[in-house]
Amino acid sequence: MILIMSSELQIRNFAIVAHIDHGKSTLADRLLEKTHTIDSRHMMQQVLDSNPIERERGITIKLAPVRMRYTLPFHLQKIFNFQFLIFNLIDTPGHVDFSYEVSRSLKACEGVILVVDATQGIQAQTVAHMQLVKEANLAVIPVINKIDLPGAKIDEVKKEIYQTFGFSNDEVIEISAKNGTNIDRVLEAVALKIPPPKGNSFSPLRGLIFSSLYDPHKGVIVYTRIVDGEINTKKPCLFYASKVAFTPLEVGVFTPQMSKTDKLQAGEVGYVATGLKDLRLARVGDTIIDKDSSSLPLPGYKEPKPMVFLSLFPIDNDEYLHLREALEKLHLSDCSFTFKPHSSSALGKGFLCGFLGLLHAEIIKERLEKEFSLEIIATTPTVEYKIDLTTGETVTVHTPDDFPESLRIKTILEPVMYTIIYTPSEYVGSIMQFCQEKRGELVNLEYLGGQAKFTYIIPLSELIIDFFDHLKAITSGYASLDYEFFELRQVKAVKLDILLNKKPVEAFSQIVVADKVEAVANKLVTKLKTLIPRHQFQIPIQAASGGKIIAREDIKSFRKDVTAKLYGGDRSRKDKLLEAQKKGKKRMRLFGQVNIPQEVFLKIYRG
Repeated sequence: MILIMSSELQIRNFAIVAHIDHGKSTLADRLLEKTHTIDSRHMMQQVLDSNPIERERGITIKLAPVRMRYTLPFHLQKIFNFQFLIFNLIDTPGHVDFSYEVSRSLKACEGVILVVDATQGIQAQTVAHMQLVKEANLAVIPVINKIDLPGAKIDEVKKEIYQTFGFSNDEVIEISAKNGTNIDRVLEAVALKIPPPKGNSFSPLRGLIFSSLYDPHKGVIVYTRIVDGEINTKKPCLFYASKVAFTPLEVGVFTPQMSKTDKLQAGEVGYVATGLKDLRLARVGDTIIDKDSSSLPLPGYKEPKPMVFLSLFPIDNDEYLHLREALEKLHLSDCSFTFKPHSSSALGKGFLCGFLGLLHAEIIKERLEKEFSLEIIATTPTVEYKIDLTTGETVTVHTPDDFPESLRIKTILEPVMYTIIYTPSEYVGSIMQFCQEKRGELVNLEYLGGQAKFTYIIPLSELIIDFFDHLKAITSGYASLDYEFFELRQVKAVKLDILLNKKPVEAFSQIVVADKVEAVANKLVTKLKTLIPRHQFQIPIQAASGGKIIAREDIKSFRKDVTAKLYGGDRSRKDKLLEAQKKGKKRMRLFGQVNIPQEVFLKIYRG
């Protein structure tokens, strides 16, 4: 007898994990199409990437779950004694900045589809994601994608998968997500290999929050995996960590749009509209429980911590309030970035912001510009330094402005990262030289087929400026990179100040490793000399550190012809005017302000 009603045994919760651009969003689209979740006439490329910036960049940023009803082939109906299964898929990002999103989604799953590009093979993020999968003890379906491309190296990639993860050739499914080749085999593998969720609908409520957003009408909406019990709109609930009580306004599932249901029960993935107005109350990793329950929370994990800091200033100072409102609105839907007021004598009032990484920072800046029509200057990115002072006090520093005087500093600690680099073997020498220049410490080097895998310890401050661009350049675009926080290590760092016309311009100040300060100083003053327009007086550009001038360039003045209107040969009159001009220049040099166009700041900050 075939059962029609849904139970925990009919549910499969899984994620797709892959390196960036290996085709996970395209595979998600094919799964939606094959299960008739979305009609092929209404298919839009990359359905789950709902943010226009995600579509434009071809990356996934914000988690988008979706529920599919999979009608089982006849031979599987006999095995399961069901006509259909419910698949809950969570599409995940592949960029290093958004690894925290992957860890969230894995907490809601029993298994994953591992996607590897047939033309590129295993990359750094593939390994990083699989480490998380292994720690969570999830079932894995290995898939090689893009087998239709001329450069596909199927046998070589299968060998890499076996050497790295231990999957045999028979376990690997060869697909083309673009053309739909072998998608039926993937769906069958999900049904057979990924176990149903464990949990009890009759136990007290416990639901894991793995993402959230803010809706103007429904307030905070949390994405949740119900582990035990059930949730509906009649029973009051509680966020365990924040101790905030609420009665849900609405519960439902993703089809992929939000679709209202009567309840969510054990094993299901869906959403809960809370009516709350502050997104910070719904902490990712927190547990939803019944209001009067004594249930223990699910094993949680920490909130994502900002790693990269930079200041944002409106080009037009009158737009400061507009920028603040825009940041507040974006923060409602993405509380993983932080911001607080920050002012600069050169750039006016702005905000010091903390981000998960550089791509995260770029995306927020791009959203401010596109969605709120703001023109913004972003300063040079920095990391968080822990500084022990001679007084015994410890301070946290994110900007050069806050850097203490050298005499007050006892020790400085900077974040260093456990870094994995994958590259074709022929680039090994170039990468070793490059990483040495970036203060990298080689931990391990191993060869996997035609690929080399480096493990390095590298300071985060070296990784965030132009590391990835240079890495791609020296490997003709073939290298891939992943990193995670390792520890805080002592570093000798100093503050580098730039003086224009003997006056410090804090907007150009930087925190620099002591060994590199002279090289950075010379490069910076030389660049400023080419960027700042000439004035009617000579402008000295000086770089100073620890009270000493360590580099200097001069922008020569252009001379205004004050004698042009004179006629005749009155030499004494001409000399008098030239002398007056000389005195005027001296006053301008001492008291006059150097005019720095906004483009100079932009070009300096962009390296």
